[in-house]
Formats: sequence, C-alpha cells, structure tokens
Amino acid sequence: MAAVALAEPALAAVALAEPALAAVALAEPALAAVALAEAAGPEPVAYVTNQGAGVSVIDLSTLKTVRTIAVGRDPRGLAITRTGRTLVTANQADADVSLVDTATGKVIQRVAVGANAEFVRIGPDGRFAYVTYEPSSTGKAAGQGRARPLKTTRPPRPRIAVIDLAKFVVSARLPASLETEGMDFSPDGRELIVANEGDDTVVVYDLASGHAIKKIDISSYGKRPRGVKVSPDGSICLVTLESSDNFLVLDSRYNVLKAVAVGQGPYGVAFEPGGAHAWIAAARSGQMQVLDAKTFAPVASIPIGKRCWHFTFTPDGQKVLVACGRSNALIVIDAVSLQPVSTLTGFDQPWGIVTYPKASGSLDAPPRNASH
Repeated sequence: MAAVALAEPALAAVALAEPALAAVALAEPALAAVALAEAAGPEPVAYVTNQGAGVSVIDLSTLKTVRTIAVGRDPRGLAITRTGRTLVTANQADADVSLVDTATGKVIQRVAVGANAEFVRIGPDGRFAYVTYEPSSTGKAAGQGRARPLKTTRPPRPRIAVIDLAKFVVSARLPASLETEGMDFSPDGRELIVANEGDDTVVVYDLASGHAIKKIDISSYGKRPRGVKVSPDGSICLVTLESSDNFLVLDSRYNVLKAVAVGQGPYGVAFEPGGAHAWIAAARSGQMQVLDAKTFAPVASIPIGKRCWHFTFTPDGQKVLVACGRSNALIVIDAVSLQPVSTLTGFDQPWGIVTYPKASGSLDAPPRNASH
C-alpha cells in the first residue's frame, strides 16, 4: 500500500483540515477577532456521543450541557483535533463519520467509511483520522456480547479506514482482523496498536507503510480484547480482555509480560496524568478499578453505573467523567479522593467521551510533549 504518511506533504493542509482556521485567515481583521472568540467557545469542554441523540457538549467549569450537536445515527467513537476546532464522530448506523466545526456546531462533511463504524483516533501528527469498522458484523451482541456475522457468501474484508483531514476523503484502508476495537499509538507516533475482539489478536501497524508488522495471539490469556492504552512513558501497553475479566501487560515491543485479573467485563482503560495509576472500567461489575501502574496492586474500586465503557479525566486531572450507557448518565469521580461526587443526567445512551484541551482517557490522550 502507498505510504499513508506521505499524502499531502506540506500541510498547508492543517489549515484546510480545520475549517475555522481557514475562515479566520480570510476574514476582515475585526471579523477575525470575533471568529477566533467563537472558535474558542467554552473551554475546557467535554464531548459525549449519545447513541440515541447526537453529541452533548459539556462546559467543564459548570458541568452543564451547553449544546447538543446533531451528527449521524448511533454515534459512538469520537476524536478532537489538536486545535479543538474539528470533532470527528463514528456513526455506526450510517456507516460513516461526521466532521463537525466545533465553533458553529455544524457538520461540515460526512465521509462514508463502512458498516458498523465504531472507534476513532486522530494520528499523532494530526493529519489523519483512523476509524475502525466491522463490515462482517451486525454490531449487535450475541450470547456474551459476540457480534453475529452477517449471512453473506463472501463476508466483506475488515479494514481500518484512514481519513485525510485536509481532503475529507478516505485516503487508505489498512487490512484488519475481525471486529476491530480500541486503538492507540506508539510513543514515537510511528505505530498503531489495534485490538481485535473477533479473533483474539492485537495487531501493530507501521503507519508510514500501512503494513501490519506484528500480530499477537492472546487467546491463551483470555477472550475479546477491547481497550488498548500505552503508558505515558511508553514502557508498557495495557489491553483489556472483556470476556476473561483480566487485562494484559505488554512491553514496549508488544510482548506479553503478564495477565492481571480485574472485575467483570473490563473495557475502557487509561493512565491518569503522570501515569502513577491505571484506571479500568469493569463494566459488568459496575466498578471503576484503580491500580498501581507498576505493581498492578489494587488501589480502589469505585462504584459507577450500568454499561460504563469509556471515560476521561478532565484537562486539569482533578475529575474523571464516566459515560454509562444504560444509566443514561455521566458519573463524576474525584480523582484525588477516588470517590464518586455527582451524577450528570439528561443523556441518551452515552457511549464515548473526550475533552478539549485533550486529556487522558480511554479514547484519547494529550500530546506526548504536553505537561500534565
């Protein structure tokens, strides 16, 4: 495959990928100031995908919903660009993604991806969005959550779509394993790590070539890898195994070091700012579990709600917001006392959550050179 990283070398492109920037550059001086103020909006904010009703925008200074953005049907994964001016959502029921101008709350482009679009991550250089989708799955759970394959004579080949954020098109598709799930990037930004629940593997891609360079069979340790997170110092990578109630610790070259038992149905995983503790949403236990990131000894088990898959720290690192789909709520945890402090309501099957400025979370992470 042609090298993904070589598309659009100069990135006059970053401005094009961020519509608000282009508009500001062309505006009269007085209008430019207004546009910049609007682009900033309330900050810091959180964006929450609701499977039933678009994206909620939460002002983190008040913990109030200030806007709801209409995107595609059944939005799940989401990502925010480095400037905070473009939001990308994966719309599972529409098999596409929406690109949203956060200043106006308007969708500026819809890009077809493939059936059951689910996770989104924006690459470290900000130029491409990587979207996992499951063309051979109905997207519905069967038994213990296993998705039923579609009845076709030749199932569609699984892929990871690479969206050029300057051109708003799919510029490449990486060959993928069955039922791609969570993603993260290596510390140097050159590799993409993907969990595949359908065949119990973790695959590592070289982003420059688009080739898979390592495939790890984790079936001897457990079933259904879902969440993936690289530690802030890049020394380890954690992979949650939802059907085995454990997670794997991989070294910096993705060799399995050990499996660690946690509560039922572990899914979302993140390191807190600074990396001292790992946080894992044990969804079927209704618990957020906090562990020492070196010894993996339990530190706390915090009650949350129902089907809490994804979560994020606030940009100041003081709180954790947990999206609980079957509770139709966000649970707010004090990250210092490790206690739930409030419940935010008014959501419709919340699935994913990210913040701007970017913060540590199960679906995102701050830039590697950012201070915590």
